[in-house]
Amino acid sequence: MTREDPDRLSADDAHILGLESAVISGHTLKLVVLEPAAGPLDLDALRTAVAERLSSQPHAMQRIDTSGSEPRWTAATAFDISDHVRRREAAGCASREDLWRAVGTLMSEHLDHERPLWTFDLIGPLGDGREAIAVRIHHAMADGIAAVRFLDDVLWDRHAEPSPRRSRPGVRTDATQRSRVDEVLRMPAAMRRELGHRGSRSPFDRPISAARELAFTVAPLSELKTIGVSRPTRATVNDVLLAIVAGGLRSWLSGAAGTLPRLRAQVPVSLHHRDEDADIGNRDSFLNIDLPLAEPDPLTRLDRISAETRKRKHLDDADELYDLFHALGRVKRVGEAVQRLAGSAREFSLAISNVPGPPVPVSVSGRRVERLFSSSEPAVHHALRISAISCAGIVGIGLCTDPEALPDVARLAVAMEDSYAELRDAASTP
Repeated sequence: MTREDPDRLSADDAHILGLESAVISGHTLKLVVLEPAAGPLDLDALRTAVAERLSSQPHAMQRIDTSGSEPRWTAATAFDISDHVRRREAAGCASREDLWRAVGTLMSEHLDHERPLWTFDLIGPLGDGREAIAVRIHHAMADGIAAVRFLDDVLWDRHAEPSPRRSRPGVRTDATQRSRVDEVLRMPAAMRRELGHRGSRSPFDRPISAARELAFTVAPLSELKTIGVSRPTRATVNDVLLAIVAGGLRSWLSGAAGTLPRLRAQVPVSLHHRDEDADIGNRDSFLNIDLPLAEPDPLTRLDRISAETRKRKHLDDADELYDLFHALGRVKRVGEAVQRLAGSAREFSLAISNVPGPPVPVSVSGRRVERLFSSSEPAVHHALRISAISCAGIVGIGLCTDPEALPDVARLAVAMEDSYAELRDAASTP
C-alpha cells in the first residue's frame, strides 16, 4: 500500500491479482486436519469465534474493486460470515483419498470477487472421526507468511505462545553498512546469478487447465534438523527439504542418470522482516536453486544444494532482486520484460516454498490440529507446485498439479517419502 492512498493495492498485490485467469485462481490453500471426535465440529460456534476476531485483519471484510483505473480495497457491504465459514458437503468423503479429491476441487474454484477473498470450508467427518478445514486465501491479500498470521489471529484457539515472526532465507544482514552505489552495482550481479541460466526443457512446461490434483506427505522437523547438522558444512531445514524433493523427482521422472533433465527450483522468499509493522500483503522475492537430479548419492545432492543456497543467501540475492524488479517496474515495458524472463520455464522448472507455521500445538474449537499442510497452485508452463509448512514439529508438504497435464501426483508423494528415508538413513550411517 501507499501512504498517499491506503486503499489502493500495492504494486505486488495488483500484479498477483492480474495473473488470475480462467485457469489460474490466484489463491493459496491451507489444509487443517483436526483430531478425531465423537461428533462434528459446531459450525455456528466456529462462525461466531471467527467473526469476533476479523476486525484485527485489514482486508478480512473488504473486497477488491476493479471498476476504476487501479484496483482498490473497499468495504464488502453485504458481508455475511456464513459465506466464508461453511460446511462443504462432499458425498462419501470418508478416506484420505476422498479428502484429497475434495480439496483438489476447492483448489480449482475461483474465489468470489464480490466478497472478501478468503473462505474456511469444513470437510467431513471422515470415516475415522477426523475433520478438515480447507482455508483459501487469495495471494493478492496475503503471501505465505501473512497467511500464517491470518490463521494465528483468526482461526487457532488462543494459545500461550504466538507463531514467531521469523526472518526468511535471503535476508539482508548488513544493509546499513552499504552505500547506495554499492547497492546499484550489486543488482546486475544478482540478476546474472539468478536469471539467464537457461536449462533443459522442463518436464513441467505444459499448458494447464483449471483442474487440480493434490497429494500430501509429512516429515518430522527434528529429523530434518538432525540431517542438516550431520553434514560437514551445516545444511538448513530448507536445504534438506530441497534435497528430499530432488530425490523424489529423480525417482518419479524415471529417467536414467544421464538423461534426467536439469531442473531449477524457484524458492520464494518472504521479505516481511523489512517492515517491523508489515501489513498482510505481499513482500516476496525468490532464489533459483539447481536440483542435481543426476547425482545418485543423497548426501552429495544435499551438500550441493546447501552450498548453492548458502552462497545465494550470503550475497543477499533475494533482496537485490526485489529492489531491482521494483526499480525496473517503474518503466512499464522494461518491467514486464524482466517479469517474463523471470517466469520463463527455462529459468526455473517448479516452485518450492517453505513457510514456518506454529511451533507449538494449536487447536480449533478445542480440537487439536493433527496436521497442517499448504498447497499453492501451478502456473502456466509450471504444472507442478510444492509447498511446505511446519506445525508443532511436523512439516506438512503439499503437492499440486493439473492432472490433465501431469497426472499421478500421489506417486510423487510416495517417491518423496522414500527419498526422505534414504537421506535419513544415509545421514545416520557412520
